[in-house]
Amino acid sequence: MYRKKSNGWFKHFDFIIIDLLCVQFSYVLAYFFRHGLTNLYEVELYRNMALMIEIADLIVIFMLEQYKGVLRRGYYNEFMSVLKQMIFIELISSMYLFTIKSGGFSRIVLYLMGAFYLEFSYITRVLWKNHLKKKMEEGGKRSLLIVTTRASAEDVIKNVRAENYDMFNISGLVISDSDMTGRTIGGVKVVANMQNVSKYILKNWVDEVFINMESRMEYPHELVDDLVEMGVVVHFNLYNIENVAGNRHAVERLGNYTVLTSSMNYATNKQAFAKRTMDIAGGIVGCILTGIIFIFIAPVIYISSPGPIFFSQTRVGQNGKRFKIYKFRSMYMDAEERKKELMAQNRVKDGMMFKMDFDPRIIGNKILPDGTKKTGIGHFIRVTSLDEFPQFFNVLKGDMSLVGTRPPTEDEVEKYDLHHRARLATKPGITGMWQVSGRSKITDFEEIVKLDTQYIEKWSIGLDIKILVKTVGVLFRKDGAM
Repeated sequence: MYRKKSNGWFKHFDFIIIDLLCVQFSYVLAYFFRHGLTNLYEVELYRNMALMIEIADLIVIFMLEQYKGVLRRGYYNEFMSVLKQMIFIELISSMYLFTIKSGGFSRIVLYLMGAFYLEFSYITRVLWKNHLKKKMEEGGKRSLLIVTTRASAEDVIKNVRAENYDMFNISGLVISDSDMTGRTIGGVKVVANMQNVSKYILKNWVDEVFINMESRMEYPHELVDDLVEMGVVVHFNLYNIENVAGNRHAVERLGNYTVLTSSMNYATNKQAFAKRTMDIAGGIVGCILTGIIFIFIAPVIYISSPGPIFFSQTRVGQNGKRFKIYKFRSMYMDAEERKKELMAQNRVKDGMMFKMDFDPRIIGNKILPDGTKKTGIGHFIRVTSLDEFPQFFNVLKGDMSLVGTRPPTEDEVEKYDLHHRARLATKPGITGMWQVSGRSKITDFEEIVKLDTQYIEKWSIGLDIKILVKTVGVLFRKDGAM
């Protein structure tokens, strides 16, 4: 799921919050110097003024575009910018006092606030910019693969690092007009060539791909078709693009380039914020419930099969990013080793996933001499989905979401074809379209991929809520548990 980049003032939201805190702190400190240790918010006049200076600060920020080019400004220009902002805040505040004809407000508080604000705002801006510059060196949270020419490679790398340092970690280069695999350009390794780049993306963590070609060069139709099939977000430099594949398109900026972004679907900032808010709220409640469940089932698990109560395993998340998933242990300690012996009984076609009707690796599962099947605590916590509760910690961490696709294991991804990778285009979830569609009855992996792809293409907050409601019904009916 692609999250559309912030536009306009919102991309400097961090600077705005810091500045609003600075002006309020300066106001409180000025009041303290003038009136001593009393609560200014108990005095109506000063309380109203506290709100007014925040409004004045926002007006100045937006009207004067105070953060346009903020990261490129030097120390002197930054100081002059803060000085100008302070003067306008003081003027607006003075006009407000004049309008309400207030004679009880101390002008000394207003002047001291301006002096303190000039100092605090300047220092915090400089410190925050230095922090962001360090992040520039480390790279952002999203992995970006750049496909470009040998002549343009260094310029593209410098451009993206300068303009999008807080978004992207440039994970690799692909040189379109020569095979330079293994070499390094501008501190970035060339990881593939045009013939094997699709296979590289299939096996590695790549969130987005930026294709920057020269106008004289042929449009890479085959590569683009592969990327779209895999559900990878693609940015094209707008030079001579025609009939770009993909479900959703948007014109954006990447570095100094105007790009056409193609993706299966995308979330606006409001939608992404709403989904993450749901995840955090659900994650907190889920972690509390996990602690309560732990008290009751941990002793039973340990008595039935001595060893760790929790099971962790490396799974493949959004766009190939690896993470550790956590569950209550429902299998014996040697479950992974015994899996190879049981592959012949796998119910999922093509071996793309592993599921059995009666798995002897589950704690308490036994086939008695008379053929009777006996179950235990492992079967109980799986059929009730109690084993899934520790995944709420993964949700809080941001590795998973409440609703998404099933996170595959590394060995499953090794078997993927290009179109299978499309299910990695969003964060994996505790529940999802597959889980509420009779998961135990679906044994065709292609049908699972189809459901996951359908979820990504039709995603909305409303769909997530609908799936969560259906999940509750599935849990109460114990329908589809595996």
